[in-house]
Amino acid sequence: MWDFDHCDPRRCSGKKLSRLGLITELRVGSRFRGIVVSPKGKQVISPSDSEIVLASGLAVVECSWARLDDVPFNKIASPHERLLPYLIAANPTNYGKPWRLNCVEALAAAFYITGFDSYAEKLLGSFGWGGSFYKVNKAFIQQYQKCTTAAEVEATQDAIMKELEDSWNESRRNKEEMKLQNLSSEDLLFANPNHAIIPTDSSEEEDDSEEGPPDSDPEDEEEAGVSIKEEYKS
Repeated sequence: MWDFDHCDPRRCSGKKLSRLGLITELRVGSRFRGIVVSPKGKQVISPSDSEIVLASGLAVVECSWARLDDVPFNKIASPHERLLPYLIAANPTNYGKPWRLNCVEALAAAFYITGFDSYAEKLLGSFGWGGSFYKVNKAFIQQYQKCTTAAEVEATQDAIMKELEDSWNESRRNKEEMKLQNLSSEDLLFANPNHAIIPTDSSEEEDDSEEGPPDSDPEDEEEAGVSIKEEYKS
């Protein structure tokens, strides 16, 4: 791990791995011959990288997503820099955000994809929330593991993102349709004027001794209707 001290030591997953003796810190400028997970990589990691990981290991750049421009990536020397495919963060800081993996998640993802599941589980097991990472990304990871080359991983990633986009668009359309249906339903909530209740004037006493038709014609009474339609709010 190249650590640039961007993060709070109490919350930094890389520093915790170092304290537990699960990772070794590298000096800036030192050469590493294994796979380096880096946002500056040009090729996505794939199962075909497993031999490199087995022979020379795996490294990560521990830095803040907000300070990538401060990282001297030109001093991180490796012939095998790799990007991670689409995955979702499960760490407390960026939970639910795509791509925003922290140090231990990046390492675990790379180990999972290259076939070293036990290594990934060992690292994630050091964090209370670690098990959530695989649960959240299980379907994605399993698809990447079935690939052979980086090109296949990229194609799988594109298919996953297209499916997510289509699902999001469909969900949005469904919400719009529900709004329209609710609006149409509320348009029907007017009181029927044919069933209007004609209020009586309680101030006038009834004369039980008088017989015959009432003094006024009902047709001359003013009809009163009550609308129960509420204004639709989006």
